[in-house]
Amino acid sequence: MENNTTNTTPATTTTTTSKPSNSRTVLLLMRVLTSLFLLIALILIVLTKETLDDDIYDHRDQPKIKFQDIHAYRYMISTIVIGFVYTLLQMALSIFTVATGNRVLNGDGGYKFDFYGDKIISYFLLSGSAAGFGASEDLQRLSDEIFDLPLISFFGKANASASLLLFGFIATAVASVFTSFALPKKAK
Repeated sequence: MENNTTNTTPATTTTTTSKPSNSRTVLLLMRVLTSLFLLIALILIVLTKETLDDDIYDHRDQPKIKFQDIHAYRYMISTIVIGFVYTLLQMALSIFTVATGNRVLNGDGGYKFDFYGDKIISYFLLSGSAAGFGASEDLQRLSDEIFDLPLISFFGKANASASLLLFGFIATAVASVFTSFALPKKAK
């Protein structure tokens, strides 16, 4: 009895497509969240203004207070704008990377740009948020105790903007953690 066994396996062709990793998707999500937080924070702080309503002033001469009158709020706006531009750039680079599987900035330089850029921008956003919270707290106490001016709405909007800026910092800090994971693997 002869045992002829032929082992035939069908030829398989595998096509590898570069599937985006979970870290790239989370990174893109963090960038989108950061841009949303910063955009809403910018809109809120720009719309922050109030007319002082007091019996001393007649209707023509009522003074108005705007965000531009407070230097800390101007600094907060500059941190929002710089952070927003950086986040849009990084978002575009992330979308390209997720869509094509290739990085625009190849090599060590790209990973270092992501790593150091995220670190610098995240702390820059944190400093803007802290400046906004500090100015709001001090000026609200001053306006309530010394000047007896009810500016609750004005400082409430500024605090809401500073809170969103803080959330933008958190999202950027999370993104910076993910870019730090890629750094030791790629840029040695």
